[in-house]
Amino acid sequence: MSKQPDPKDVKFEDHFFGSVTVGERGQVVIPAEARKRYKIETGDKLLVLSPPHDKGIMLCKIDDFRQFMQFFLDSFQAIEESLKSDEENEAQ
Repeated sequence: MSKQPDPKDVKFEDHFFGSVTVGERGQVVIPAEARKRYKIETGDKLLVLSPPHDKGIMLCKIDDFRQFMQFFLDSFQAIEESLKSDEENEAQ
């Protein structure tokens, strides 16, 4: 599992790529620096998600989201198995 960065080491400017304007057809241009950092290329499919509490939108490459969900599911399964094992040990 990857370690979360210490909040005091996270700099706003490292995560801010500027602003975009929504065009007539609802399109936006992802800033070049963000595309480069996240390796977003022409033709890539992105998911558009809403974080909890409907406070904006998130974009995520489908393959990266799939990897995240697989990690999440694997971790959840390991937790369930551990809990089940603990319950079985307590019953004995």
